[in-house]
Amino acid sequence: MKCDITDKCETGDDRIKKLMKILSQIPEANELHRKSEIFKALSDPTRLKILYLLQNGELCVCEIIIALEKPQSTISHHLNILKNAGIIKWRKEGVWIHYSLSNPKIVESAEDLIQKV
Repeated sequence: MKCDITDKCETGDDRIKKLMKILSQIPEANELHRKSEIFKALSDPTRLKILYLLQNGELCVCEIIIALEKPQSTISHHLNILKNAGIIKWRKEGVWIHYSLSNPKIVESAEDLIQKV
């Protein structure tokens, strides 16, 4: 039991009720998993570079390969992770695939989050 002169005494049951209330406000496991996948997708320097490139508009995969000077397989791997996390979207035009940000403010939001840490 926690108690001092200025506070009312708090029983173990009261503390458990508070914890249960806090737990009830935490998102469900599947939602937490989805959110963690977004953070994982943002946790790689190459993927962050791709996002910085895409904040200026849509790019063909071939342009991303040239800009980052990495093999096609490496870029495709990173694009797939970003796509599966819902961070980027794509469209096919002939044999080429063009990528863009799902939300144009994603880079700005990531920057805001980093500055708050």
